[in-house]
Amino acid sequence: MHDTSDIPHVPADSNSVRDPLDPLVIGGVELSSRLFIGTGKYGDDALIPAVCESSGSQVITVAMRRVDRGGTGVIGHIPSHMRLLPNTSGARNAQEAVRLARLARAAGCGSWIKIEVISDTRWLLPDGYETAKATEILAAEGFTVLPYINADLYVARSCRDAGAAAVMPLGAPIGTNRGLRTKEMLGILIEDSELPVVVDAGIGRPSQACEAMEMGAAACLVNTGIASSADPVAMGRAFRQAVEAGRAAFLAGHGAVQSGRAVASSPLTGFLR
Repeated sequence: MHDTSDIPHVPADSNSVRDPLDPLVIGGVELSSRLFIGTGKYGDDALIPAVCESSGSQVITVAMRRVDRGGTGVIGHIPSHMRLLPNTSGARNAQEAVRLARLARAAGCGSWIKIEVISDTRWLLPDGYETAKATEILAAEGFTVLPYINADLYVARSCRDAGAAAVMPLGAPIGTNRGLRTKEMLGILIEDSELPVVVDAGIGRPSQACEAMEMGAAACLVNTGIASSADPVAMGRAFRQAVEAGRAAFLAGHGAVQSGRAVASSPLTGFLR
């Protein structure tokens, strides 16, 4: 079982390039990859190890209801170097989310937890109030809590005050592959947040992940966009490259956007005669 709760550092693998000047640190853990992946929706769970390798990811989320203490099932396909991020999928309130988180730690999944509290089965949008409640309880118990939230400034602040290690706002409704439908709100969260912002849910294409990273997101979590593709291994690689490109562009600084008339890239004087 992947008991990584006491590991202070996750070593980079051959597919990740560590930039010592630009670390991603969550809960005291330094990561070289800014792409998180999931375990759901694969046609064959046996693809997971190859996707972990091609994506270069070091963090993988798994629903607690799919965890088997015997190491069989989906857990048996996750490489041992991956940091598990169990999620509380299926929880309808804070109490249920806390119970699932405690079960995850007892099952040897470590102390990282992604809080999902969803009581509405039609829209599958997270309940901010119950999410913040669960975050406060679990942070006090020593969990590294990453709450899944709407792109809502006040919910993000509530989770921060409750002890969250990062916030995970949705880009679009979960599983839709629609991209950054909440782009304006994400931009506000990224500018305001003192915590890493991990864009989660709705990202379906590498270009969309690249755009989120260009905005200044700390990382992206992609599951459906990879798992539902025709070639998940190749798509994992494409998302890795997109996330790296987006982060590099953010660090480089974007050129000014001009409005009105065009601006020549070369002087319009001094021509040869």
